[in-house]
Amino acid sequence: VHGGRLPHHVRVLWDEAANTGQVPQLEKLVAVIRSREVSLCLLYQQLAQCKAIYDKHAETILGNMDSVVFLGGREASTIKEISENWLGKATISMQTDSRSRGQSESYSQNTQRLGRELMTPAELATMPGDKCILQLRGLPPFFSPKYDLKRHPNYRYTAEADKQKNAFDLDRLINRRRRPGLNEACTMYEVAVPDDALTEEDEDILNYDDIDDPDAFA
Repeated sequence: VHGGRLPHHVRVLWDEAANTGQVPQLEKLVAVIRSREVSLCLLYQQLAQCKAIYDKHAETILGNMDSVVFLGGREASTIKEISENWLGKATISMQTDSRSRGQSESYSQNTQRLGRELMTPAELATMPGDKCILQLRGLPPFFSPKYDLKRHPNYRYTAEADKQKNAFDLDRLINRRRRPGLNEACTMYEVAVPDDALTEEDEDILNYDDIDDPDAFA
């Protein structure tokens, strides 16, 4: 319809991606949708879920992601993967001192430069809940505070901010019966329905005389 590229950017936030099951050729889609003005955000509880569903294609899918956010967790294979392959190592200096006492006292000091994981699996497993790790393509990883959602300008529209005003009541919507107001224009239709075709539930829906508060259903 649009010649391949959408006129407006579409961002797909795919929460609980593991529960959706396998999407055919997702490893190919993630490589081409950006040219169609589409971005994809996959959310997994652990990396093992993606690998279990897509097997050898999981590496291709993850490799096409320009950013990776680790919000915390204790799953062993996930934190091992992040520690060893995503964060890499840092160079540290280790100093050792030795002193011997005797007829002639001696003292020596030795400094070594060693490689150490930027964060070990144990440190990742005990990462504070208000922290996260963000890795952007081409940049070193960031250890950062999580964004405080209450600071977002649209937070006031959420049910958490005002449950009475913003919460969505599905049961009320399903059970709602529409009745026109006194001064509201409407079109009347006559429908011939055989008596034996109506169930008790149908008759209850068609009967508006038992509504005590019409405004509640407007």
